Amino acid sequence: MNTIPASELMIHADGSIFHLRLHPHQLADTVVLVGDPARVQKISAFFSSVECTQQSREFVSATGAYKGVRMTVLSTGIGTDNIDIVVNELDALANIDLTTRSIKPVHRSLRLVRLGTSGALQPDIPLGALLLSKISIGFDGLLNWYAGREGVCLADYEAAFVRHMDWPTGLPAPYFAANSPSLIDLLAPISLQGMTVSAPGFYGPQGRVLRLPLRDAQLLDKIESFDYRGDRICNFEMEGSAIAGLSALLGHQSVTVCLIIANRYQKQSNTSYTNLMDNAIEQILDKLAHS
Repeated sequence: MNTIPASELMIHADGSIFHLRLHPHQLADTVVLVGDPARVQKISAFFSSVECTQQSREFVSATGAYKGVRMTVLSTGIGTDNIDIVVNELDALANIDLTTRSIKPVHRSLRLVRLGTSGALQPDIPLGALLLSKISIGFDGLLNWYAGREGVCLADYEAAFVRHMDWPTGLPAPYFAANSPSLIDLLAPISLQGMTVSAPGFYGPQGRVLRLPLRDAQLLDKIESFDYRGDRICNFEMEGSAIAGLSALLGHQSVTVCLIIANRYQKQSNTSYTNLMDNAIEQILDKLAHS
């Protein structure tokens, strides 16, 4: 039996995993991921019961039941670097015996659904729409650190995109990771679909200019005009690519769904989206509970 050293898998004295501070029995098979810690309480308020809550830095969680189905909601904070922590530790809770530090013989597959907010990149996507990421595009480079990356990514999409963008040297190689077909089918009736860019920043990597000019002033125009096999890039966010890629490598199902609160093409935004988010939460929880 191969044991994972303490330096590689860090566990607290109480048996909880290092960053998330969760114990294996506290994790449901269905996990709703949100960026904002405050959104955990908003989602868990829809639960009929809450069996446990936990907080560690930006990682806030609650596990309970929605219409009889056990679910965990967990905040990730912002960025794919946090997703590297979250997905690896969720997988460890599911598939590593934390007592013996050994991989369990039977694999447990989780359903990871990210619910976030996003800015649309196409003129026909309205504010308030739910946009489901059929394919997540990583500008962050995270997946390139893992063996097997080529086996879960779409090489032809990547090559076409690099040519279209005249991708600058020195930037991380972009990767295209498909989300779970079963979760796409589940949530398709309540959402639009498209490809989504996960950017490693909110300003320059998403084409925003304040005082610093962009390395490529045509970045947004190039992204908006990319179309491959009928798939176009519809929005920006900051976590979905790592969720899709790591989930595929680890044998989990995943998808990202974002509420559109801005349209970069139309230069519009809506910061008063509380009711829209409440409606999105209820729709997604209903779909997960009845699947």
